[in-house]
Amino acid sequence: MELFILCTKIFCARIMDVSLGTVRTVLTVKGKKGYASLIGFIEVLIWFIIVQEAMNTELTSIAIALSYAGGYATGTYIGGFISQKFIPGTFGVQIITSIKKSSMIDNLRKEGYAVSVINVKGQEEDKLMLFIEIDKKRFNHLQSIVKELDDKAFLVVNETKMVQNGYFK
Repeated sequence: MELFILCTKIFCARIMDVSLGTVRTVLTVKGKKGYASLIGFIEVLIWFIIVQEAMNTELTSIAIALSYAGGYATGTYIGGFISQKFIPGTFGVQIITSIKKSSMIDNLRKEGYAVSVINVKGQEEDKLMLFIEIDKKRFNHLQSIVKELDDKAFLVVNETKMVQNGYFK
């Protein structure tokens, strides 16, 4: 029973500290150093306490190592989920399309997307490159519209660190 309790504590603590570490990394990349520092302090405090307990036990079992590794893997997954769902962000989307008529541009603008357009030279034909800055929560919607209008469109998506001015619906 003592081994089960220790393994459960290790597993849960690793989920917490690794999830915090994932969120901290995303916040650091987004330039939110203050929040990242606070989260880093809590993350390492949890890690230190649980490692100390795991190393100072008289119990020996592979279950301790498995619960440590399992908590790490689960924490990575949960941290990624938390970061994706709850940390706001924007994507810079570039769409290269052969469709010359303005139907794609008009449809995207009707859906509330601000679209900047330039003419580009493809290998065989002239194309359009559309630039769109969007809230990352709207990406799947944008992607489905583009696929419906031009299933051969080439998309490049980058996470944006900062946006100043412009239009967002």
